[in-house]
Amino acid sequence: MTQTLHMVRSLIVPFQLVPSQNKSKSNAQDQTWALLFWYNYTMATKVYEVDRVTLMDGTSVELKPLKIKYLRDFMEYFDIIKYAKNDEDSIKILSHCAFIALKSQYPIMSNIEELEDSVNLPTIYQILDITAGIRVNPKKEESVKEQAEDSKSSTWDNLDLAELEAEVFLLGIWKDYEQLELALSMPELTATLKSKRDLDYQEKKFLAAIQGVDLDKQSGKDKTNAWEEMKARVFSGGQTSDPNDITSFQGVKAQQNGFGIGMGIGYQDLRKK
Repeated sequence: MTQTLHMVRSLIVPFQLVPSQNKSKSNAQDQTWALLFWYNYTMATKVYEVDRVTLMDGTSVELKPLKIKYLRDFMEYFDIIKYAKNDEDSIKILSHCAFIALKSQYPIMSNIEELEDSVNLPTIYQILDITAGIRVNPKKEESVKEQAEDSKSSTWDNLDLAELEAEVFLLGIWKDYEQLELALSMPELTATLKSKRDLDYQEKKFLAAIQGVDLDKQSGKDKTNAWEEMKARVFSGGQTSDPNDITSFQGVKAQQNGFGIGMGIGYQDLRKK
């Protein structure tokens, strides 16, 4: 409990020093918004959920979305379900898919027979959902095959995976695409891609601002609001409420965007002698 309180205080204290630009607003209000922002920024964002399944012998196994390499193996076998003639055939195919998924994160599972002895049907459905987003609800009127194929269509078929991987590969972190696919799951790939695109846009916006061009207005992305103004006050130490002002590109925001004051950029306040 003491450690938890200390952690909370360490989050609150830095923002108690942020002056409110509008004197009519209470310091407590600004501090509350600042703390909420800090919590959302550092604590509340998750790329994916980690869950657990329990085997017949009571063993608890932690599962998360499959890395792309194993997801390829999963989907390659999953495609056979289109030839299934009934629910029994579909369940056999899905059981093998569950084995592929489970073995990648629980290597002790050596073969499909061992899987069948270790889990029941609801657990198989749970494994499919957690690791590959394939959802089957036995209470629904649709057949197992129809439910599984509908899930696959919404999570896999509409993606140009090669194009997404090519864009992320330009970050230069991985030596080849196999290493990339072993390192990232689909949620991680899409989150990394979103972050890369956001950083690229922020850099273009900054360079445009130097030339006196408001890229947000030209591109229809003008989203300045009270929340953005609050973040600007937090990052700039109360110097500005404009999220495009260079003084707001400090600390965490500068690190997030890859540039800012203290990260290759300096500035001088000419109002001070």
